[in-house]
Amino acid sequence: QVQFVESGGGLVQTGGSLRLSCAVSGSFFSINTMGWYRQTPGKQRESVATITNSFDTNYADSVKGRFTISRDGAKNTVYLQMNSLKPEDTAVYYCNLHTWYPENDYWGQGTQVTVSS
Repeated sequence: QVQFVESGGGLVQTGGSLRLSCAVSGSFFSINTMGWYRQTPGKQRESVATITNSFDTNYADSVKGRFTISRDGAKNTVYLQMNSLKPEDTAVYYCNLHTWYPENDYWGQGTQVTVSS
């Protein structure tokens, strides 16, 4: 059983900042990728940023230079620092754990981020 505790979403004005946190607990393989995805009504869930257990990162083009993903391996926690937020960043943000052996995806419950113009 894998459990998630997400926090940090909320309402912020354009240009503001938020920091999302996601603590993952349970039994899972140590070789994994953690990440943040987001979804708006009527659209597919999209990858925002991911980070491997060896700290390789990947970002969506739309957030490069504004968002930073990091993780604390000892705490199985992943963070997303979001700066210079724009209204188009408004979405429900989901924490993801992807394990490779066996290959599985686990999802957090989601946290709402709203950026007002």
